[in-house]
Amino acid sequence: MVSHSGLLTVMERAARKAAPRLRRDFNEVQHLQVSRKGPADFVSMADKRAEDTLIEELQKARPDWGFLVEERGIIEGDPSKPRWIIDPLDGTSNFLHGIPHFAMSIAVEDPFGSQGKPEIISGLVYQPLTDESFWAEKGRGAWLQDQRLRVSARRDLDEALIATGIPFLGHGDFAQWSRIFGAVAPEVAGIRRLGAACLDLAWVAAGRFDGFWESNLKPWDVAAGMILIKEAGGFVTDFRGGDRPMERSEFLAANDALHSKLHKLVAGALR
Repeated sequence: MVSHSGLLTVMERAARKAAPRLRRDFNEVQHLQVSRKGPADFVSMADKRAEDTLIEELQKARPDWGFLVEERGIIEGDPSKPRWIIDPLDGTSNFLHGIPHFAMSIAVEDPFGSQGKPEIISGLVYQPLTDESFWAEKGRGAWLQDQRLRVSARRDLDEALIATGIPFLGHGDFAQWSRIFGAVAPEVAGIRRLGAACLDLAWVAAGRFDGFWESNLKPWDVAAGMILIKEAGGFVTDFRGGDRPMERSEFLAANDALHSKLHKLVAGALR
């Protein structure tokens, strides 16, 4: 049985504290399809309640740490200490439509990482409905509960299942996405769009998906998923193959063999 560090125990406890209410709210959503406005308002309330619980629990354990959160933005803490990066409900559209595919994402960013610049050192993606807890710590590997995770071993694109997010309603660059899709789709076994980026990344770490690409994601969508993939032996870069995915808000992830093949396709599509 692999043991959590104190930090991960704190993260796991916070996620499990917020989960029952989120599960109840999800079951409630199905009964709210009566009024047009009802469900959306209800879901943003569910999102906010989960965020409040997470912040409260994490603050109890680390009172001087700051936060970067979806709803409230930046909550200042001691700048010399790490900060939490949180998405209390990734997959809100799924949640709203009664689709059981959403998760919480909690990551820890050290302001003075290995190269003296901010670095994600710990991440947790928790799926309340399946009770799956994907977690990773720098140098300790990636895990699903107490089972070690490795990225997929597939080497050939024609066997690869690739995840993505499709631009919608003013989010994302549809022309760019279409070019990449046009280059990747004919080469691979399938493309999936499941609507929760943190779970897409966790599933790449778990070898369920062989690769992933998406742009215009926020740090709270990807922080935990990125360390999961790295600790599971995979690579996450920007579309140019560089190490600035967060700055460019471009994310391309896979194992080493598939990453270089996908990168060629994506870079070619964007030329």
